[in-house]
Amino acid sequence: MTASAAKPASRMGVALPLLTFLSAALAILALSQPPQLPPTLAFVFKPLTTVLILLYAWPRGLQQPRLARWLRAGLLCSLVGDVALLWPEQGFLPGLVSFLAAHVCYIVGFCTRKRLGAVRWPFLMFGVIAAMVLGRLWSSIPAALQAPVVVYVVCLATMAAQAWAWWRGSVGQSDEPLARWAAWGGTLFVLSDAMLAINKFAGPLDMASFWVLASYWPAQWCIASSLGRARA
Repeated sequence: MTASAAKPASRMGVALPLLTFLSAALAILALSQPPQLPPTLAFVFKPLTTVLILLYAWPRGLQQPRLARWLRAGLLCSLVGDVALLWPEQGFLPGLVSFLAAHVCYIVGFCTRKRLGAVRWPFLMFGVIAAMVLGRLWSSIPAALQAPVVVYVVCLATMAAQAWAWWRGSVGQSDEPLARWAAWGGTLFVLSDAMLAINKFAGPLDMASFWVLASYWPAQWCIASSLGRARA
């Protein structure tokens, strides 16, 4: 890469995180209760934030093509879910299905780096967390949603556990730093969805939109960061 080509790439490397942060902040302000910005702005900035994370992920992972394909597919499914959940009631089930598909993509992607369950204790850890959250919410979940919610929670916990299995199974290897990003992303995703579920089924949380989205987009950014940087 020439010096003249490196400068725009370097500027983009700084600008994209800043644009993503700004877009996320505007979306959170528009979705807060009471809204601090016109709520219609959420229809622009919520999907835009995920699109910016997709742009961040797209040139990465050239040395991990199978992982890159699955993680990009997961981000695209997440984008569909983001749009669906702009309508919290009518869009809840389509959003749930979209994010379920995203987690399946992430699981398959992480399995390209380490066999499913290669390290077992993360599955026990996230299984206990999932059981605790479901136990707390079960009586408040409508009967028609109980089965889809259980399937989603199992898939979410599996995604986070497999990200940790990749990390702990790669300690001392060249891909350990990338796997660590995936593990943090999976953990933040569990945190974000747990708060979303508690807010929806067990009663409103103070500043729910802030806490849910302030952990959701960093989760997606961390997962995207588990793809290696593009080389010159």
